[in-house]
Amino acid sequence: MTFGIRHSRCWYAAAVVAIWALAVPFERTAARDATVEELKERAANASVAERPALCIRISERQLDEADRLYAAGDSGKGQTALVDVTAFAELARDYAIQSHKHEKQSEIAVRKMARKLANLKHTVAHEDQEQIQNAIDRLERIRDDLLAAMFPNGVKK
Repeated sequence: MTFGIRHSRCWYAAAVVAIWALAVPFERTAARDATVEELKERAANASVAERPALCIRISERQLDEADRLYAAGDSGKGQTALVDVTAFAELARDYAIQSHKHEKQSEIAVRKMARKLANLKHTVAHEDQEQIQNAIDRLERIRDDLLAAMFPNGVKK
């Protein structure tokens, strides 16, 4: 009889692990597949500690969209997406500093976005480069603010 109880417990545990293994990738895929508007709504309703990650995700998505639009020659819509990139990066900074959560991840993400914009800047028309440079400058200020929040005493020598 003892064998039956142990066997059923093992089967139950295996079933729970199997269901969890199937659910986690679906959850991550669903989060990646969420539209920017859905992410904006989630960010508005999330706790302050969860908002930095959501704002960074929105900013990254909008950067991908801006990149695609500039490559397609639609600089007007690309500029609109670029405004969202910097606006949501600033919100991520503010929420990260306020909650003391996701500061490092936000700084890393903003650095990568600034680098991607620098690469994009060299591929667009000359008249669009100033808009992109302004966004890069804003992202660099955001990074500086995050670094100052993480290291308030500066770098030790």
